[in-house]
Amino acid sequence: MPAKTTDVLIIGHRGASGHRPEHTLESYRLAAEMGADFIEPDLVATKDGVLIARHENEIGGTTDVAEKFADRKRTAVIDGTTVTGWFTEDFTLAEIKTLRAKERLPFRSHDYDGRFGIPTFDEVVALAQDLGRARGRAVGVYPETKHPTYFRSIGLPLEERLLDVLTHHGWNTGASPVFIQSFEDNLRRIRPLTTVRLIRLLEGRVPSDDELREIKTYADGIGPNTRLIIPSTPDRALLPPNDLVARAHAAGLLVHAWTLRAEPVFLSPSYHGDFGAEFRQFRDLGVDGVFTDFPDAAVKALRP
Repeated sequence: MPAKTTDVLIIGHRGASGHRPEHTLESYRLAAEMGADFIEPDLVATKDGVLIARHENEIGGTTDVAEKFADRKRTAVIDGTTVTGWFTEDFTLAEIKTLRAKERLPFRSHDYDGRFGIPTFDEVVALAQDLGRARGRAVGVYPETKHPTYFRSIGLPLEERLLDVLTHHGWNTGASPVFIQSFEDNLRRIRPLTTVRLIRLLEGRVPSDDELREIKTYADGIGPNTRLIIPSTPDRALLPPNDLVARAHAAGLLVHAWTLRAEPVFLSPSYHGDFGAEFRQFRDLGVDGVFTDFPDAAVKALRP
């Protein structure tokens, strides 16, 4: 059966990143104010081992690091890919705190470039708890470990640091408003260490029933790309939905789909510009949650 309207969690993807530079306290705050149930920080580590919120450890595209630390530019191999830029693991937290965030995408507003700093995960969790108290409802956190194998290989493992922050704030329990997500098998490492809910992220290929049952041995749900649920043609026209949601539910897994975005470059032409229709379609397919850059649009579509 499809999920009820109010059952679909609204996850502020990198905050309200359609409106403010991603992974800033201001973006997270706005997401909660718009009605998001969870705010989603991607986590990477600094040179001195502090978790900060950035989508990638290469931060040339989302901060003014090139202006302030031009001499730190280098080339590195991250998970088999050669990347040139500026990397969080080359900077102390004190240095990171001198930087200012900027909008990553050229077609989004750049009015807020240079105005906001780079938060630590500790600051994000504290903000979520403050917002929850102020709004009289839980505002959860949905951290993703970014490049965890790489960070462990350079002596900066993410998992224990993440759990330490949650423990410090009293949110390292199965009842806490927390999901931990990852594309990698490090969730198997995390599972014995916490009862917090874990979500295995998926892209590229629809999993089989056997693969879903295997995921269930260490995770509480899956986070598939939207196209793993509703495939499309090369020109992004939608094809009929498949049965992934039903099969995942049959395996005892939650389904949180990513990422719903309003702009024409992202929104399938099959929706004819009606962003709300995308939310409603995924609701009717029975997903348990949606990641979106536009929590305001999700609330309008799902909680009228």
